[in-house]
Amino acid sequence: MCGRYTLSTSGQNLADEFGVSELASWLPRYNIAPTQSVPVIMRTNATLCAKQLHWGLVPAWSKDKKIGSKMINARAETVAEKPSFRNAFRARRCLIIADGYYEWIKRGDAKQAHFVTTEIGRPFTFAGLWESWTSDDASAYESCSIITCTSNDDLAELHTRMPVFISPSERSLWLDDNSSKSALLGLLRPAPNGIFKARPVSAFVNSPAHEGPGCIVAHQP
Repeated sequence: MCGRYTLSTSGQNLADEFGVSELASWLPRYNIAPTQSVPVIMRTNATLCAKQLHWGLVPAWSKDKKIGSKMINARAETVAEKPSFRNAFRARRCLIIADGYYEWIKRGDAKQAHFVTTEIGRPFTFAGLWESWTSDDASAYESCSIITCTSNDDLAELHTRMPVFISPSERSLWLDDNSSKSALLGLLRPAPNGIFKARPVSAFVNSPAHEGPGCIVAHQP
């Protein structure tokens, strides 16, 4: 799964990297938690744009947006059929930008946090879905979810699942409204080994209230 992640790259660097000017306003974050606002890339009228959405997808038919805190991840195996996600999978796919994420391993009575990032340390993209929910007062609440799949061999010791990594060459296919269901499902597989690495970090990151570079400082248990 993916329950906490980082996007510590500056907004201007993100704008340059992805060619989307809206990202320039992003302030680096080291401990992004569910329901918080996060930047995603989507395609609107054949043009790439970025928006800030709440992490934790709220289906359009939901009676209460609080359900979003339980919908931060969608399983690749069921995303095309599950009522909560199937409409978004068909018509509202997005890229969720990160430069690392966290997993915890239980050691005795404690949990050891690990920071997972790429070997080269650059921002990357997860397969995401987004949805717009309207409250009784007609205000719109836009939200997103990260798709997860079975972990690759490199990360299997951390967790049985990992976020779906969308490589630069696959991003257009994932966002294209004309992509076939079979082509999209073909992208929902573990990242190749050798892309990601993990290291233990301190318990500082355990609280979602903590923020800053201290979250990713290496710490040997």
